[in-house]
Amino acid sequence: MIHHFDFTDFYTALHKCGLSRWRENFKNAIESSLNKPDGNLAKWINALQALPDLGKCSPAYDTNAVTAKAHDDPDPKLLTILKEALLLLRPWRKGPFDLCGVKIDSEWRSDLKWARVAPHLAPLSGRKVLDVGCGNGYYLFRMSEKGASTVIGIDPSLLFLNQFAAIQRFLKRPGVFLLPIGFEDLPADMESFDTVFSMGVFYHRRSPFDFLRSLRMLLKQGGELVLETLIIHGNSQQVLVPADRYARMNNVWFIPSVEAMVHWLEKAGFVNVRAVDSCKTTFEEQRATEWMPGDSLTQCLDPADENMTVEGLPAPVRAVFIANRP
Repeated sequence: MIHHFDFTDFYTALHKCGLSRWRENFKNAIESSLNKPDGNLAKWINALQALPDLGKCSPAYDTNAVTAKAHDDPDPKLLTILKEALLLLRPWRKGPFDLCGVKIDSEWRSDLKWARVAPHLAPLSGRKVLDVGCGNGYYLFRMSEKGASTVIGIDPSLLFLNQFAAIQRFLKRPGVFLLPIGFEDLPADMESFDTVFSMGVFYHRRSPFDFLRSLRMLLKQGGELVLETLIIHGNSQQVLVPADRYARMNNVWFIPSVEAMVHWLEKAGFVNVRAVDSCKTTFEEQRATEWMPGDSLTQCLDPADENMTVEGLPAPVRAVFIANRP
């Protein structure tokens, strides 16, 4: 399959940040992923090729959206072409983004979650960061803004890779990379990252302790794990195991209480474990938009009781946990 993705800068970065020993592992996993059949890939690549040249652009900071600002006012006709090309990359799950005046109002207001997470992080300046299940890379750019020297995100979705490529066309953030690979494709026991993020992934894993151990072995000694997941209310023994679907998702395996999640992290070998945030998912944070016109949170909840899912289970509440590798 023909693709137009060049990972040369990533392989160069591996050498600069001390990860060159795993170059071939990454290269083989990336090439294998890019060569898997996907009937939408041609459409997505055409969308990338249709992105207009808006001249020099620079990142803008202190905004809710990850923003690229054109140095000169773009021709409105070019902005129309830009929006049409970006709409071909729907659905946009994470965001928001503002690319030279085209505002991508994604399904998730990821800026709200980042605002809850960021105050609790160890300073990211100069750190080597991995984001497991990074989506289209919204948080990667936020981590880069905080000064991380190398930011690597992994997500096997080729749609997310194309969205990331479109964003980088205008942002051109150095040291930020999205790899179209799964968690199982990572070299085992890398012990290389200062910070590892895993947000919105844990409850999709069939074997929670194996997953937590693998996350721990990606970290350097003293490194920080940032894990966000669904939780339920209850004591340290309270864990929800959905019989079938949860909020219309058929791949949710375990939803622990906060106390249970802390215990699980400690049992997996982490120290200094703490829950730093807990927040019910609202219609402000997750909803259908022009950029994600399908079903969203509204269709996942009981129309007669927003505190329950359509399956009669507690509505989504998410918590953020931070822990360290000893």
